[in-house]
Order: sequence, then C-alpha cells, then structure tokens
Amino acid sequence: MNTPVYFVLTPNYLALDFAGPAEVLRVAADEGLALTLSTVGPERRCQSSLGLVSEIDPLPDALPDNALLVLVGTVNEAHDYQTEPALRLVHWLGSSLRTDTRVACICSGALIAAMAGLLDGRRCTTHHALTATLRTLAPTALVEENRLFVEDGPLATSAGITAGVDLALRLVERLGGVELAARVARRMVVWARRSGADPQLPPQLAARKHLHPAVHRAQDALDADPARGWTLAELARLACVSERHLSRLFREHAGCSVGAYRQALQLARARAALEQGATVEAAASEAGFDSARTLRRLWRARYGDPPAAGRVHRTRGR
Repeated sequence: MNTPVYFVLTPNYLALDFAGPAEVLRVAADEGLALTLSTVGPERRCQSSLGLVSEIDPLPDALPDNALLVLVGTVNEAHDYQTEPALRLVHWLGSSLRTDTRVACICSGALIAAMAGLLDGRRCTTHHALTATLRTLAPTALVEENRLFVEDGPLATSAGITAGVDLALRLVERLGGVELAARVARRMVVWARRSGADPQLPPQLAARKHLHPAVHRAQDALDADPARGWTLAELARLACVSERHLSRLFREHAGCSVGAYRQALQLARARAALEQGATVEAAASEAGFDSARTLRRLWRARYGDPPAAGRVHRTRGR
C-alpha cells in the first residue's frame, strides 16, 4: 500500500529539519518502500534558515487515505509561529486531519501541532530548550524530556534537529520493517541511535555501528536470509576474506561472533512470526531453527520467558 507523505514547511523553516528526514524517506523509497513524497505549506514561496527560497505546493484541500504529515520546525518559534501563514496552517491542521492520518513532528514542529490541539492528552517531546513552551501550549500533554523521539498512537514527535533522522528511520521501520530501515541507515552512513526508553535495538542496527565493508558484506547476506544454514566458509567467500579473518573482523567491528549475529537475527525473525500469531513450531521453522525445542532454549536464555508467553503478551498488548 502506498503511503502519501507531506512535508509541511512554514517560512523560515530549519533546513536540516526538512532535509534530514526527507532524505531518509527518499532513500527508503529508492530501496522499494511505497511512498509518494510531497512538499506543501501555507505559502507557495518558502524560505529556509539558510536563505534558500523554494516554490512548494499549497496545503491540500483534502488528505488521501493513510497520509503521513511531517511538520518541520522553524528558526524563531516565538515569532514564526505567530505569523499569518503559520496560523493558517494551525487552522488547516485542526480541520483537515482524518482518523487515519499520521503526524510526525520534527523539533519545534511539535509546537504547531500543540497549537492545533493535536497533542492533547498524548505523550510527546521536542527540542530541550522548548519543553516548557510545549507544556504551556499543550497543558494536558505528557511532555517527556531527554528523549530522541516519542511515539503515541498516530502521532510522533522528535527532539532537536538531527533527532529528526532518528524519527524518520523509525517511521521507515514502521512502514517497511527493520531490515529496510537498516539498509537505509547503512546507505546514509547513519550511526544507528534509539532512545534509552525504547526497546533494545534490533540486531540489524545494533551490530551495524561500523564501516568495515567485509563485515557489511557478510551481514548483508545474513540479513537477507538468516534461516539459511550459512557456513563460515560461505560467508568468508562473500566477504572476500579468510574464515579466520572474518571471525576476527566480526568481533572487532560488530562486537559479536558470526554465529551470535546470525542467532540474534533468527530470534528476531521468530519473534516477528510469534507476534503475527504463529505457533512456536512454525516460528522455529520460519527462523531456520532445527526444532521448536532449540528455539525455546535460546529464547529463554535471551529473554527469560518461554516464547509462547511472549507471543500471548505482545498479541494482547496491541
């Protein structure tokens, strides 16, 4: 299903608030994610913080199904969000959103969302210098500090400027899966980051905080098909190094052994299958384990609870 994405700009918008997340989603589309990217705003001519003036599309009269709005921050919120174009945007947000519309706020874009009443009763965050202002604009919201981004239902907010890239990667993960998000992060040479309050990093991101091409080649093969019975010799040939050298490089750059990385991928795949309602036996087969017993043993060692309990807990938590 195609997702229409609208980057919403107001005069004096922060260039990196727009360019960073926009590039993440552009690369994701280039990697195969079904996205249609548009740039809109209350003014046809819009100047950025760097002085670049662009012609953008007007705010749409009606939003399509499953649209994603990205509200971009600005340089001087106290002034910029009291201008006539910004107030027109506030009115448009308050009257145009559908029940299936999702909203992502980059940095001070959360203030515009608050002015439109979109944050009422929701968890949110913004740039650390603006949290007090956000609490004033959205007194019923739960404003969280020291967070890269916060998700609450269809609404997501991020901290200052570069945190918009982190939020955009999470949006890609939500829309296209963790493997796609990992490919986008690698193409953009992004040091994968997540908030400390979020779940543990998936292995595709946690062990990708390096730039070694041989290790990446082996990881690419494992990411694409972790259920396959890979041998160290096969992976070493793909990486163009010896088996011994690949083992050493993996520990040095990925922080784990080749076998531990593949096992983490298998457990992540099994978890995804369980969350979709698969039995433990089916999840074990999907992930490439030789038996459900092996999955149960490794799952307990990693997570503590049996996999069936994890499946029931996460399914009920939706």
